[in-house]
Amino acid sequence: MTRYSQTPVTTADKTFYQLRQDIVEGVIAAGAKLSETELSTTYGVSRAVIREAINRLESCHIVERRANVGARVVALSEEGLLALYEIRESLEGMAARLAAKNMSDEEIAELEALLISHFQDVKQGESYYQEAGDVDFHYRIILGSKNKHLISMLFDGIYHLVRMYRVQLGMAGPRVTTAYDEHRHIVQAIANRDQELAEMLMRRHITYSRNNIRNKLSSIQS
Repeated sequence: MTRYSQTPVTTADKTFYQLRQDIVEGVIAAGAKLSETELSTTYGVSRAVIREAINRLESCHIVERRANVGARVVALSEEGLLALYEIRESLEGMAARLAAKNMSDEEIAELEALLISHFQDVKQGESYYQEAGDVDFHYRIILGSKNKHLISMLFDGIYHLVRMYRVQLGMAGPRVTTAYDEHRHIVQAIANRDQELAEMLMRRHITYSRNNIRNKLSSIQS
């Protein structure tokens, strides 16, 4: 399978990837103010490197700048979730449809093997954590679409903001085993080359995920 390469080359790259991971996973809290001075000390790099990383994180939509406030990690909100997941449902539904058409038999076998490996985590029923990249089910299907414009829109656009919601609010609790079963059905539709069913199942899966996260947000805010 062709990978969507993001191998860090420079110190600036490494800092950007580490900061992005720490924001996505909540090590740096949603809504937190980003201080160049503090971050340069924490990550052992210059303020210029941190400034560049923050600019890149802004383009990933996980950092925002406000006048007289500076850079902050985006807050996770119900309004933001609904707007984001409307786009996600449409784009990833299309990705699943194209994956059913374009993935090779070998790539589908790799996707099925990935799900089998996930089962070891899911069978405990507590967490369904997936790292970014090749071990992320959704990442594999997006790549499997073989449409470079769609891949860029997702990976360079909303992928990491989606992961903030998924990792911090959607990868644990009673929905874990249900989400895994939904993944299995999506893979089966792709393996059967049923483009319409693959898209429908992916869109439904994302709707269920959105509702689950929305409920968690409501319980946190109430």
